[in-house]
Formats: sequence, C-alpha cells, structure tokens
Amino acid sequence: MNNYGLLALAFIGGVFLAIQGGLNAQLGVLLRNPLLASLIAFFSSTIFALLFVLINFKSLPTILQTKEIPFYLWFIGGFFSVLGISLYYYTIPKLGISTMISFGLCGQLIFAVIAGNYGWLSLPLEPITLKKTIGITSMIIGILLINIK
Repeated sequence: MNNYGLLALAFIGGVFLAIQGGLNAQLGVLLRNPLLASLIAFFSSTIFALLFVLINFKSLPTILQTKEIPFYLWFIGGFFSVLGISLYYYTIPKLGISTMISFGLCGQLIFAVIAGNYGWLSLPLEPITLKKTIGITSMIIGILLINIK
C-alpha cells in the first residue's frame, strides 16, 4: 500500500476513534459510570479483535518468541489504554467531543514528537525540527481557536 493509502487509513482510524469516543461516552453517561462503559467497550473490542484474528489467522507465535517478550508488555499497553479511553468517556460529556478530541490529539502529538526525538518506547528516532515545532505551535493555536468561546 502506498503512503497516501496509509495516510487515508490513519485518517479513517481517527474518525473511528472519535465516533467510538462519542458513542461510548453516551454509554458511560447512561450507565452513570465511565469505567463500566470502558469495560463494556473493551469486552466487545476483545470479541471483535478475536473475530478479526480468526479471519486473518496465519500462525501463532512460538513459545520461544513469547518468552522473549518482556513481562510488562503483556499488560502495560492495556493499562494505558483503559486509562486513556476512560478519560475520554469521562471528559467528552463534560467538555464536548471537539474540545476533548482536540486536547486529546494535542497530548498525543506532543508526546509522540518528544518520544520520537528521544527514541522512547523503542521508537525510531525522529528529531524535533523547526517544521515540527511550527506544526505543534500551529496546532496549539488551532486548538485555542476551536475552543475559545
């Protein structure tokens, strides 16, 4: 797949995340518990992921491959996912979806640029450049323009 196709998929993924955030925030409000909404969302996500794995099944990793995976990698991603998604479900009804998503994306992008600059989380090195700094500054200005009442 070419780069434009990958960019389109990334964009569509962002749309899907905004949709699920809005829908599951409604679920959290109706249940009066954003953590319960997260549990339900992750349970249903597990079912769908299992179906997708079964449809695309090629092979299982070997026991040797699984033993090489650090213990924390089996759990820490899920932990941060539950925290992040639960915060989405909690803040969307209070802030509105455009405010929450714009601030959430800002946090993601700023962290991603810093993490890429230092190679954190075993990421490829992507130095902070003047272009990236201008982009982040523009994004922050855009977020302020979106959210100033």
